[in-house]
Amino acid sequence: MSVESNNHAISVNNVTKIYKLYEKPIDRLKEAMSPTHKNYHRDFYALNGISFDVKKGQTVGIIGTNGSGKSTILKIITGVLTPTAGTMEVNGVISALLELGAGFNMDYTGIENIYMNGTMMGFSRKEMDDKLKDILDFADIGDFVYQPVKTYSSGMFVRLAFALAINVEPEILIVDEALSVGDVFFQAKCYRRMEEIRQNGTTILMVTHDMGAIIKYCDQVVVLNKGNFIAQGEPGKMVDLYKKILANQMDDLSLELEEIRSGELNDFSGEHVKSRKEAKAAQEGFMKDKLTVNPNRTEYGDKKAEIVDFGLLDERGNVSNLLLKGEYFTIKERIHFHGDIEAPIFTYTIKDKRGADLTGTNTMYEASDVEPVKNGDEYEVEFKQKMTLQGGEYLLSMSCTGFENGEHVVYHRLYDIVNITVISNKNTVGIYDMEPEVSLMLHRDRV
Repeated sequence: MSVESNNHAISVNNVTKIYKLYEKPIDRLKEAMSPTHKNYHRDFYALNGISFDVKKGQTVGIIGTNGSGKSTILKIITGVLTPTAGTMEVNGVISALLELGAGFNMDYTGIENIYMNGTMMGFSRKEMDDKLKDILDFADIGDFVYQPVKTYSSGMFVRLAFALAINVEPEILIVDEALSVGDVFFQAKCYRRMEEIRQNGTTILMVTHDMGAIIKYCDQVVVLNKGNFIAQGEPGKMVDLYKKILANQMDDLSLELEEIRSGELNDFSGEHVKSRKEAKAAQEGFMKDKLTVNPNRTEYGDKKAEIVDFGLLDERGNVSNLLLKGEYFTIKERIHFHGDIEAPIFTYTIKDKRGADLTGTNTMYEASDVEPVKNGDEYEVEFKQKMTLQGGEYLLSMSCTGFENGEHVVYHRLYDIVNITVISNKNTVGIYDMEPEVSLMLHRDRV
């Protein structure tokens, strides 16, 4: 796979990175001294035959769980690491912001590091003199720029590093999670600047766990998992694949990848839909097994009714702890009854991390017609609603309750059973979004 000078900025072709892992330090020496070349190590594949392209002017995100190889591939692209096998080609000058400390001498002052890094990127002293004011204005760390960087807080460090990386007019900007360190105002400033240079033709390759940023800023997304390439495509679809990996839905992931690779996603004939649903149904099992469930949950009740399964489904019907703000989602409960109950009530509550109730409802509030049940019956209840909470982490509780002889009875209650991660590309003030419609009209003075 070669780089087309008029098209691709980066081309990664079948790149593999293997590390030798030794159980004991002495094993490294034993292997080096062995006359029979006996191996005392095991191979760890940080990357296993990774291939993808980044077109000029695109913003491309790389996502995956911890240990998937995201940072490793960036280090290979920037030349920090050498691949064990495969090739990588770059068409353009790279400015990279990797983990804190990369490329900076901790004993040098901020000013000295700016000039040193500028020289390493091929700029003359005069050129860096011309860029210095923009860099310092963007970093906004005051007189600390004259102090050794080892005295900086992590926030000050990332301010200076990002200001340098983004103000040297890079052809290719590479960013690895660095923005997660700065405060929210600086992050917003960085994203605005990244958008400016993107519009000027800079290619941006970024690694982040912020799915909101991925959806909002990226043209293409690469998904990695455990050192393997999973897929490359438009952000919404790739985030869906990533959610399946997080929920350990590997069978569903394989089925969807088959469809993507065979092009069946563009051919929803009746037979296709039927076969896909049948295959999915055969793999379903319990919904709760596809979620990250709280191992330290609190539950109680007399178990006259028991919540035997539950699910959190996104707008496309995927069971996942990750939901997109602005989309519809469904909370699903399956309840088995171990006795006769005249009027069961099914509930859910969503709380913030501090335990404050944010929203929730039940079948009594919703005036749903719940029939009396007998021993052995099962109910399946679905609560479908739009996600208007801000991006962040939340906790879901659910229960089956009722009234007997005028007394409230709890049959089964699950507190903080699963977490909900809301992904947002637009947060407003407060805990939820009222989804305002904004209209503007400018009246100029005609005088």
